[in-house]
Amino acid sequence: MPIKIITDSGSDLPPEYTKQYDISIVHLPVHFGHELMPDDMNAKDFYDKMHESKELPTTASPSPQTFLDSFKQVEAGTDILVICMSSNISSTYQTAMIAKEMYEEEGHPNAIEIIDSKLFSGGLTLIVAMAAKWSLTAASLAELKDRVLSKVEETTAYFTLDTLENVIKGGRLSRISGAVASVLNIKLLLKISDEGVVEVVEKTRGLPKALTHLLAKLDQKQHDYEQAVIAIVHSNCETLALEIKRRILEKHPFKEVLLSTMGPVMGTYAGQGGIGVAF
Repeated sequence: MPIKIITDSGSDLPPEYTKQYDISIVHLPVHFGHELMPDDMNAKDFYDKMHESKELPTTASPSPQTFLDSFKQVEAGTDILVICMSSNISSTYQTAMIAKEMYEEEGHPNAIEIIDSKLFSGGLTLIVAMAAKWSLTAASLAELKDRVLSKVEETTAYFTLDTLENVIKGGRLSRISGAVASVLNIKLLLKISDEGVVEVVEKTRGLPKALTHLLAKLDQKQHDYEQAVIAIVHSNCETLALEIKRRILEKHPFKEVLLSTMGPVMGTYAGQGGIGVAF
């Protein structure tokens, strides 16, 4: 039986992957003040608008009805696997679960499984991309879900930010601490924990050193390069991301690199100049 993959816009999938595997994206609403941004807003336009805005844009979880509408669009006889961003940074997973109950209560025939990936952005990109590939040969929805959950367990994701402006604006760092960090050119190396929250791994002086420390994390894990895939995401700094890709492949010849831009959901919190890797 065919399996349809659905995820949310915290996943930052490369557009070509979305098209190739017919992956549906349920978008989280993004507002600048009272203005709702279109789901297909160009990433560059988003970052330009955010740079000009005094206040951060805001994000919210999709409504259960939005998920339900997405489920109903899947043709009969096709099972559905929904992979959501971490439930510990967004209520999107809980919303999807409510929509699943609504779908089943209405008597629709397709089976649905929903996974809390405990990841977001590049980490979720990697999980969804692998799930899409595996869905073509999976014997059942249960088998695919188990394989995806195993991949979630073994996936590691790190990122670093060029600016703390959005972290400060968003209230995640005091303005005084942020000002001191900015003056001292302190950059944070961050990791998505096993619980799906952001934790600070290291503090470094300057972005080049932070990126070097980020790349060093790849040395701490065994990679089967004939099969391994790595995701690299950036927040409106493609030139830097391509340089990171080159540096990674010089030492770690991954079979495939998924390179993508952080969309409005993740870009709201990362600000411009952020780099993330997941492997």
